[in-house]
Amino acid sequence: AATRVTVRSASRIRTVWGTGGGVYPTTQVVPPLFSRIGGDPSIYTRNMPRSDRSDRPGSSHRPARFGRNEGAARVTRPPLQVMPTTLWEYPSQHYDWTDAEGRRHTMQGDKDYAGATPSWVIWQLLMRYSRENDRVIDPMCGSGTTIDVCKSIGRPVKGYDLVPRREDILQADARKLPLEDGSVDFVFLDPPYSTHIEYSDDARCIGKLDAAGDDGGKAYYAAMTKVISECHRVMKNRRYLGLYVSDSWKKKKGAPTGSGAGTFMPIGFELFAMMRKLFVPVDIICVVRQNQKLEKGNWRKTAVEENFYLRGFNYLFIMKKVDDVVQGAGTHGLTPGRDRK
Repeated sequence: AATRVTVRSASRIRTVWGTGGGVYPTTQVVPPLFSRIGGDPSIYTRNMPRSDRSDRPGSSHRPARFGRNEGAARVTRPPLQVMPTTLWEYPSQHYDWTDAEGRRHTMQGDKDYAGATPSWVIWQLLMRYSRENDRVIDPMCGSGTTIDVCKSIGRPVKGYDLVPRREDILQADARKLPLEDGSVDFVFLDPPYSTHIEYSDDARCIGKLDAAGDDGGKAYYAAMTKVISECHRVMKNRRYLGLYVSDSWKKKKGAPTGSGAGTFMPIGFELFAMMRKLFVPVDIICVVRQNQKLEKGNWRKTAVEENFYLRGFNYLFIMKKVDDVVQGAGTHGLTPGRDRK
């Protein structure tokens, strides 16, 4: 049974609900709790009247930091709220939650895992598109972020990977999952974005397939077509999938400095087009990236001098399996005269 807790503060009263997994807020729209200072994404200050701000000139107080620099003042991360717009941003890779035994958890997955999904993105999806006891899967589970998010909100989950890094991740290829047809309520997918990260030594790894290779990316997109088709097979009708992905760009070898010569890979658009053949689109979210490399002066300087762009956002495609309508008709999962489910 859910537990209702009312939290009072000087500025507002809010109600949170908990299940066996943890406590989380109900859907609500509130002003941002923290605002960026100066342009450093690791530094935020609480929203308050200007006269009370500790970062004003002459103040001896330092703004709150999220702990990137050792010795900096640490504060609790802003509480998660269900986001009302299609532009998502949060000042941390992870979020805080407390389990039924009162233990506080501050990380989901492994913070040192290259290419880890921001856990709060998965939380946002599950809060909107899953229900208690819905079966969730992640076919490319990586360091187990989706598993940890599901534990925090009480969702049964299975995570799969070619090379499992934890005991609770099952070994499987995302192109052939050991699941029955129509057995899953929600799928989260964060695939490789071409060959930028070395995920494993397994020759079957899709991350070894170049989306801008000599074959024009055919092998990569053929592999991803199989993954998306397999996700569709295991999903129940009228249930949801979230795919988190970024485009990519690769510099041409030997290109003159400042020429901008290279290959742009519109991976997001390509994967969206694939999914449109099987799913009905629900929405597209722009997720602001908090990658530390984006704030490094040398990276920014190189991007300007070499005339290319650093990737500042990821796509989050939200799709719905609706097998009883024609895909691509723009009906968002509804057939004429039928009620929304």
